[in-house]
Amino acid sequence: MSDQVWPVMSIAEAHARLTAPGERLEIEEIPIRGIVTRVWKNAPATLRDIFANARGFPEREFLVYEGERATYEAFARATITLARQLQADGVQKGDRVAIVMRNLPEWPVAFFAGVLAGAIVTPLNAWWTGPELEYGLADSGAKVAIVDDERLGRIAEHLDSLGDLTKVYASRLTEADAHAKVHRLEEVIGPVNGWKDLPDLPLPEIELGPEDDATILYTSGTTGKPKGALGTHRNMTSNVGATGIAAMRGFLRAGQPLPESDPHKLPQRVTLLVVPFFHATGLSATLGPTMNSGGKIVLMRRWDAEPAMRLIEAEKVSSTGGVPTIAWQLIEHLARAKYDLSSLMAVTYGGAPSAPELVRKIAETFPGSQPGNGWGMTETTATFTSHLGKDYENRPDSAGPAAPVGEMQIRDPADGATVLPAGAVGELWCKGPQVVKGYWNKPQATAETFVEGWLRTGDLARIDEEGFLFIIDRAKDMLIRGGENIYCVEVENALYEHPAVMDAAIVGIPHKTLGEEPGAVVHLKPGTSATEAELRAFVRARLAAFKVPVKVVFWPEMLPRNANGKIVKTELKKVFAPEAAGA
Repeated sequence: MSDQVWPVMSIAEAHARLTAPGERLEIEEIPIRGIVTRVWKNAPATLRDIFANARGFPEREFLVYEGERATYEAFARATITLARQLQADGVQKGDRVAIVMRNLPEWPVAFFAGVLAGAIVTPLNAWWTGPELEYGLADSGAKVAIVDDERLGRIAEHLDSLGDLTKVYASRLTEADAHAKVHRLEEVIGPVNGWKDLPDLPLPEIELGPEDDATILYTSGTTGKPKGALGTHRNMTSNVGATGIAAMRGFLRAGQPLPESDPHKLPQRVTLLVVPFFHATGLSATLGPTMNSGGKIVLMRRWDAEPAMRLIEAEKVSSTGGVPTIAWQLIEHLARAKYDLSSLMAVTYGGAPSAPELVRKIAETFPGSQPGNGWGMTETTATFTSHLGKDYENRPDSAGPAAPVGEMQIRDPADGATVLPAGAVGELWCKGPQVVKGYWNKPQATAETFVEGWLRTGDLARIDEEGFLFIIDRAKDMLIRGGENIYCVEVENALYEHPAVMDAAIVGIPHKTLGEEPGAVVHLKPGTSATEAELRAFVRARLAAFKVPVKVVFWPEMLPRNANGKIVKTELKKVFAPEAAGA
């Protein structure tokens, strides 16, 4: 198919074809909390249905972690065993069960055990400190927590102050814990490689529906206390319908027939998961869809490019990604040629801007794979837009169109009501079955953010005539220099065009007359070099003078990120503290 005839079908036509009556991705409109909403007609109704669908692949391997492996049947037996134990502990429908652990095979077991027991499962950020975890456990009112040894060490001193927390199950303890609330998880389900020998118990008898509360996922905002986004079963299962929509859309736009979609007839897809399960991307966009289609998830203790390449080769990994830096590290690594990475079919990412060059480099370096990205947030239960393949190559600065069930509008930030035309920059508003109910126990914040079914995202964006989303910046991150607006993403994208730049962020440096000026923090690719003057001149050749960073600081490693993969700019601002003090 030549470039001259691409595409043969518009986005709207492709979506209409894929979601027509009788199709697997058929859409219907139903009222949800009084708001008419487009939903996937054939999506699993609840997370329990995803669990049941996954059990349809009993002998397939599901979880791989170092020397530990579990099939779907072994996983199911461990999950039901733990779910029934939670019931015996007094967990009832609507109680909160918290998960506080790094990516381990026990994590999905803990999550779905809570689901099957009828709990609102509350994954907490495993990177949080002890006081932060205490806040999450107290704010959610968690009745039971399932943790790993390291997280237990962080919360141990807070256990007595957590009155709602009656029991803690800890995995992989290296020494005994004397606290009366703490019990070894292995006493219930045993070690991972022994899950297959657990008894085949019946499911707990709990009535669940699509609009029942299912999860509390805490936002990773950089200001104020995190807010718990209260999600329903439908919120969580809607990503099953969205998974693969970009790929199928691409076939239609190229005038090609749709491929086989029945996972029972397809080779197993293998994902190297390098984002945390506790983040909406790892949970809703990865774990749920993977289980529904019988895929395999390979886990790493921590990201490291060369061990990752060994895993890709050994496990025949189909897809991986996270943030653009991970893709760059795979591409630029000096040992890459030592490994067979031909199994990779997709290298995808989100959470940070990326250079258009990265799209081209992925296609060059991994010819069998497609680059991809997307946009979403905790409040949209992960993926809201998706971008893949040729569409992404043609619009590398876009996050793609919304899934067919999703609606997007650009509104005037001043009044929050006026809908702006295509191409105009304003605040992005979203609506769809992915948008959560609101914030846990925070009615004022809920009323401010969720308006008649619409979510105010706080992102400045534009949408083109075809429906492709372009994120301009977070409204709160936009700099104003002497009355002139500077969109940080625009300057960061200019820096990413430089061949030596791997990671870049723009932050504000206070100025006594201009208000603030842009400062840049960059991390260079291995084996490359660049000077501050060179990078400032590089940006000056591409953007107006007032957007050029007044100072460039070089960071020795990947820039610090939160669980969403977004750069933590509060940390980076500290490097400009002397300039700020003299403002």
